[in-house]
Amino acid sequence: MLPSFGTKYLKSSQRTLSLLDQCLSMSQINQMLTQFIVSGTISDPYAAGKIIAFCAVSDDGDLSLAHNLFLRLSHRTTFIWNTMIRAFAERNEVTRAMSLYRNMLQSGFSPNNYTFSFLIRASTQLSDILSGLTFHGQVIKLGWESYDFVQNGLIHLYSSCKLVDSARKLFDISWNRDVVSWTAMISGYAKSGHVLIARQLFDEMPEKNAVSWSAMITGYAQEGFFKEALELFKDMQLAGFKPNHAGIVGALSACAFLGALDQGRWIHAYVDRNSMVLDRILGTALIDMYAKCGSVDTARTVFNNMPDKDVFAFTSLISGLANHGQSASAIELFMIMKNDGTTPNEVTFICILNACSRMGMVKEGLKIFESMSEIYGIEPGVEHYGCLVDLLGRAGLLDEAKRVVRVMPTEPDSYVLGALLNACRVHGDLDLGEETVDRLVERSLDHGGVHVLLSNLYASAKQWDGVAKVRKGMEVKSVKKVPGCSLIELNGAICEFVAGDRSHVLMDEILMLLLGVDKHLKSVLFDNDGDTNEYDEREI
Repeated sequence: MLPSFGTKYLKSSQRTLSLLDQCLSMSQINQMLTQFIVSGTISDPYAAGKIIAFCAVSDDGDLSLAHNLFLRLSHRTTFIWNTMIRAFAERNEVTRAMSLYRNMLQSGFSPNNYTFSFLIRASTQLSDILSGLTFHGQVIKLGWESYDFVQNGLIHLYSSCKLVDSARKLFDISWNRDVVSWTAMISGYAKSGHVLIARQLFDEMPEKNAVSWSAMITGYAQEGFFKEALELFKDMQLAGFKPNHAGIVGALSACAFLGALDQGRWIHAYVDRNSMVLDRILGTALIDMYAKCGSVDTARTVFNNMPDKDVFAFTSLISGLANHGQSASAIELFMIMKNDGTTPNEVTFICILNACSRMGMVKEGLKIFESMSEIYGIEPGVEHYGCLVDLLGRAGLLDEAKRVVRVMPTEPDSYVLGALLNACRVHGDLDLGEETVDRLVERSLDHGGVHVLLSNLYASAKQWDGVAKVRKGMEVKSVKKVPGCSLIELNGAICEFVAGDRSHVLMDEILMLLLGVDKHLKSVLFDNDGDTNEYDEREI
């Protein structure tokens, strides 16, 4: 424990200060600190400030020691106050940073532009717009609004809190717009869903860096512009910029959605080639990409190579396993996750309940569903009840599934009722199927897929009048089935095909190939049963 220091202090010598500048480790700082305490020069705020700065801000420092030394100083300076506020803000101890600021004001010190840059950053981390507005008012009152990093901090704050109009006003009146302010605006527009405006700003930027490129890539990926995200990722490299962590994660999420396995593999190779740390975010992005592209074994390899795994990494792999016919492995991984001490979240339970449903593990699924509230304190949502209905319905327990729909605390949505309707189709329960469709119609949830399921249910029962009735009803209500689409990756390029669309430049060749595939499949898989052909033709 450090002793209290006197009210008088000796100025440090030039030699002492030069020694401080040469300190590169905590062991050297501790030696200097001991000498300063013995000689009394620790009370010199300039020397103490250098020690506090090293301990508080350096990667090899000791924030606890810095804080203890700070509390015992009789002579503090604005620099020392700012150093401690900065240290707590950078370590995400935002509440302590705010508390220090209040103490700073009570001690009679006036904040400067550096103080506000750290405080605004803290407000941004908390998404605390009220504190941010307060600091903005104080910035204007004290005349610090013209400083670049204060303005950039405010633009970033308002952008992060989706107040893009306020951010744009500051941006437009800024005298010295730099790459930081441009990037903050681009990120803000993208997060608020204004991707086209974000891209317009991006194209207007006088100077770009890796962060600005990554912000636009991430914005595209988050808003579902996956093709554009990958195109921009390529352009970034052609422009001579190396992708950073955020850009790579954004590009990987785009690859995952598009099924662009080759590009995803290239990004993974880039990560390995540049010895990038496989942290939780990057590792989970790779797992998700490989799993959604069907390379579940590679996803598991990435998972095993991660030095630090969290619930998101576990959940991503559990989902991938369950979606690719490895439900038993998904359930096994869920047990490993629990034994490892990692607490599952809401998405984890959706994935594991789906795995149980596909395996027909009704008893285990029910036990997991009950554990949500009893063990983990998570109240099941409508998605979890949908999984439970699917679990019971697939197992043929339609009465139990119907009872779940009736007693669930929230109003059943299209997913819950759709699961029940699909179970009716699989097990041929026409009466319950019609009842379920009526409930969907009452809630205005009778989209095209619902009518398709009902039509198929009638077709399974060979009630062709019912099929015709459904089709007629779809025509009257102008209900159309959403056309199916598929994506394939060829030579690194993504090609999308939509049912009914024949605009592709190679459509004649594609149709000839599909005709050959169709004939081959029929020769291998289909017999000459007339009933089967009639059934296939009458299904929508």
